Amino acid sequence: EEIKYAKKYQIPVPVDINNPYSVDQNLWGRSIECGVLEDPWKEPPEEVYKWTVNPENAPDQPIYLEVYFEKGVPQSIDGEKLSLVDLILKLNEIGGKNGVGRVDMVENRLVGIKSREIYECPAATILLKTYQALEGLVCPRELSHFKPFISKKYAELTYYGLWYSPLKEALDGFVKVISEKVTGTIRVKLFKGNCVVVGRKSENSLYDFNLATYAQGDTFNQNFAKGFIELWGLPTKVYASVSRGED
Repeated sequence: EEIKYAKKYQIPVPVDINNPYSVDQNLWGRSIECGVLEDPWKEPPEEVYKWTVNPENAPDQPIYLEVYFEKGVPQSIDGEKLSLVDLILKLNEIGGKNGVGRVDMVENRLVGIKSREIYECPAATILLKTYQALEGLVCPRELSHFKPFISKKYAELTYYGLWYSPLKEALDGFVKVISEKVTGTIRVKLFKGNCVVVGRKSENSLYDFNLATYAQGDTFNQNFAKGFIELWGLPTKVYASVSRGED
């Protein structure tokens, strides 16, 4: 009815009866809903996508990119220094041409209603993948395992419109500390909708080849393993013994 009303009174709107989608977009991504998309069983028609090519029609040769971060902030692509805005725009263009960044999901809105949404976010997909890979290289185990809880809550607060909340401000402090070491370069391969990390390096890397290698000459003392295994498995052995009623 709204589309017919707009047409009757010559009010310009970016939709028509055959294309009744609700679209929101900014630098970070593009979201599409309504129309046939309201049926979660139906595959989205190709017409809903504007930023990304169908992965099936993407180039038959992969493209490699190197993204450099400094203290958690992306600085350059393949050595070319760019402003953050220009960097995101460039990744949107490159990723979109390779079919990267399509998301089809049913999400939970603030009031609890489930909504089917289509997203196009090439740059966001590439940057999140590369940042997480670099973070995993430079952060110790406990920090790496805890960070996803923070990320999930941070995203939730943003989605709920609580960007200026005290909790989000407190989480900013955590993110600032963890980002101090996130400096380095990540290499990714873009190919027909996929974004795969294939290389990583950092001056803050905690990866020690001499400890990690299985080849001769490794510096890890294998004799430590036996005692560690005994101690690590002891609580489980005690629990199993008690459960079976053994003395």
